[in-house]
Amino acid sequence: MIDFRYHLVSLIAVFLAVALGIVIGTTQLNGPVLTNLQNQVAALQEDKRMLEDETQQLQVALDQVGGFEEAVGPSLVAGTLIDRSVLLVIGSDEVPVEVVEGVTGLLADAGATVTGALRLPEGFGDPANEAGLRSYLTGPGLPPGTTPAATDDTGELLADVLADVLVVPGPGSEEAGLVPDPAATASVLAGLEELEVLSRDTSSVAAADFAVLLTAGTATGDDAEERTTALVQLATAMDARGSGAVIAGDLAAVEDGGLVGAVRADRPVSDGLSTIDNVDTPAGRISAVLALVAESTGNSGQYGVGEGTQPVPTPVS
Repeated sequence: MIDFRYHLVSLIAVFLAVALGIVIGTTQLNGPVLTNLQNQVAALQEDKRMLEDETQQLQVALDQVGGFEEAVGPSLVAGTLIDRSVLLVIGSDEVPVEVVEGVTGLLADAGATVTGALRLPEGFGDPANEAGLRSYLTGPGLPPGTTPAATDDTGELLADVLADVLVVPGPGSEEAGLVPDPAATASVLAGLEELEVLSRDTSSVAAADFAVLLTAGTATGDDAEERTTALVQLATAMDARGSGAVIAGDLAAVEDGGLVGAVRADRPVSDGLSTIDNVDTPAGRISAVLALVAESTGNSGQYGVGEGTQPVPTPVS
């Protein structure tokens, strides 16, 4: 009979064989495998260094181009909007201060007068404000002579009233060149400010020939679509009443939920409105000013670096 010691010795022999196999296998494979891994890591590190160098070189080149565009911008737009006026509308809190300042500076270089800057918070176009807003826009609180459009769409109603008091009627209108009553403009803005629909970024805001609506990024939240629609309605109303309107944003604003993308996706709207998708660059800010010049001749376009755009508006002689 096979006793317990025999089984124990057999088990020990098996385990020793397995351990010996592992040691021998590791010894044979450890060198080649480790060397191969080390070579791969070294190659990846070298690739990383090369990509970092290329990125740095591209950034330097981009900065040089941006610096050049910023330097020549005033000369490119000089005198193109003499005796014309422009209202700035900031449609997103994500619009950088340097964008607002850059566009304002180039408009001054073009000879235009910036009549003020309005800021539209998230309350603009928010359905939660619809009841109070409609009550104001259709009630006795509006200044005499301000006649709202006959529509059940509160967004259209708001856009129509704002265009009525903020835009100087353009060529072809029976009221062409007739500046809205400053008292009516101040009254309507004060009423809408009370409703938290808008605010004034400048001490005074007056009617203008053109409007530039600055935007950035995409709208978020349950009511994002309604708020974007309200902004499109405002820009469209201002464009129709005055000499032209431009919506200027960044590339993110071209994506779903972005104002620039919403306009470009609607062919009838985009046929009448100019859009910019790189206003966060010197070239985009130059395009915003030149697009206003083109709008004054009845030409709208889509400018920037996105799909289906042209880099800058064609200069108007």
